[in-house]
Amino acid sequence: VWSLHVFLVFVVYFILFILFFAETPVFVQKGNDVLLNVEKADVVQDIFSVVWKLNEKDVLIRFSPGREPIVLSNYTGRVEFSVNNYSLKVKNLQETDSGVYTARVTRDIEELTEYNVTVQDAVSPVKLKVDSVSRSSDSCNLTVTCNTQDSHINSTIRCDTKTCSQEGGEQSEVTTSGASLHVYLVNHSIICNHSNQVSWTKDIEMTEHFCTQHDGNTEKQND
Repeated sequence: VWSLHVFLVFVVYFILFILFFAETPVFVQKGNDVLLNVEKADVVQDIFSVVWKLNEKDVLIRFSPGREPIVLSNYTGRVEFSVNNYSLKVKNLQETDSGVYTARVTRDIEELTEYNVTVQDAVSPVKLKVDSVSRSSDSCNLTVTCNTQDSHINSTIRCDTKTCSQEGGEQSEVTTSGASLHVYLVNHSIICNHSNQVSWTKDIEMTEHFCTQHDGNTEKQND
């Protein structure tokens, strides 16, 4: 019984730790700004200090009520701090700005707010190319390639006189840059999509441009 009690207490404390100390993931496109808010910022009385850090080593902002915020020299002109709600805006983010941003608010207790910020480039353009077309009286097969600057996917579209389907269903892979590349069929559209958490681009070809006997009545095909 005692062991069960200890286990349950451990589980409760673990859940509380996850709820109160988990980092919030934030994805930002390179060159854009990010606004990071402090949790419970509406409770502003009895504040001793507020410190924003990057990766627990670089102090970006140090603030005490009644004094001007102190900005780390490397971030002068790149950060804005609100003395009203303690939020931090970081401007023109670059890959080197990725990391864990921590707001440490000290009053009678110490409260932490953490964001895991990832700065990403916009994805590169994508190109959908029809490599080959094979026709007969009652069928039409297309071989297509979905290309980016660092990856590609091949797929085959099979059409009869009424419908089209994608061999193997939707095709996808993760590119060397960490983005997602997909090629799939929706109605009479072959869609090539390249995306990450901050941007996306696509290219489309119509089956009816290559398979004239097909009337375009298809649905998205999946495995």
